[in-house]
Amino acid sequence: MKKSVNGWMVGGFGGEVPLAEAAKTAKDLGYDAIEPCFGAGELAPDASDAALAKLRTGIEKAGIEIASLATGYYWGKSLSSTDESERGEAVAFTEAYLKAARVLGVDAVLVVPGSVDVAWDPARPVVPVKQAYAQSQRSIQALMPLAEQLGVTISVENVWSKFLTGPFEYAAFIDSFQSPYVKAYFDVGNCLINGYSEHWIEVLGSRIKRVHVKNFRRREGGGTLADFTTSLLDGDANWPAIFSALKTIGYDGYLTAEVIVGETGMPNAEQSGRVCGEMKQLIAQYG
Repeated sequence: MKKSVNGWMVGGFGGEVPLAEAAKTAKDLGYDAIEPCFGAGELAPDASDAALAKLRTGIEKAGIEIASLATGYYWGKSLSSTDESERGEAVAFTEAYLKAARVLGVDAVLVVPGSVDVAWDPARPVVPVKQAYAQSQRSIQALMPLAEQLGVTISVENVWSKFLTGPFEYAAFIDSFQSPYVKAYFDVGNCLINGYSEHWIEVLGSRIKRVHVKNFRRREGGGTLADFTTSLLDGDANWPAIFSALKTIGYDGYLTAEVIVGETGMPNAEQSGRVCGEMKQLIAQYG
C-alpha cells in the first residue's frame, strides 16, 4: 500500500500553497503520493490543459505520484439537488474535474454523490432522501459516458450528508450503474459514527477504488465534527481489523490521509509529517 496525503493538509483549503511546492513538502515528509484538490487556486475549473500539464510536470519533478483528485465543491453545489440549475452546475463542474484528471494522469476523482443536508450550513436545503437518491443517479448517469471515454473513475465517497448511510445501501447505489467507472471512495473515519470500517470494507469489496484514512472518537454512540482527531492513532478505528479487511478484498492501492483538524488549521506540515509516520507504523504492523 502507498502512503498519500490530501492536498488540503499540505497546500491549504484554497490552494494557498503552489501545488509543486505542496508536492515537494509531501515528498519531503515521506509520502509516496499527493491528492490535489480541484476547484480552487491553480486547479480552478477553468484551468487550461496547458496549465494542468505544467502542474503535472511540477509534481513529477518533486518525485511524487498523484493518487487521485478531491474537491470540496459539492457541499455548495450538489449532484442531488432538486434545483435543476444547481444540479446542472454540479454536472458541468464534474465534467471539468474528470477532464482535468485525465490531463494530470489520474484515474480516479472523489465525488460526493448527494446530500440530504449539510449539517454545518443551515442555508443549504434539506432534500428528501428519495429525491436525493434519484437525482444523484441521474447526474452520475449523465457523467458516465465521459468518465468511460476518459478512463477516469467516478469514486463516490461516504460522507456526513445523511446519504448512503450504510454499507449495503452504498454498495447497491454503486451497483445500480453497472459500470467499472463508478466505484467507491471509502473513508475509514467517516463511517465510525454509526458503524465499523472493517464491516463496510467487507460489504463493499472490489467496489472500493480509493481509501481515505482518518480517525474519530465516538461519544455516547455518536459524536460531532469536533470528534475527528488529529492523529490516526487516536480514536475508535480498529486498524488491525481494517487492514485485515483490506487485504481480504485484495486492496493494495493508495491510502490517503485526510486529517484536516488541528489547532493551526491547514496547511500544517508538522501534523502532516506526524500522520505520515503513523501511516508507516500502521502499514509496517498490519499492511
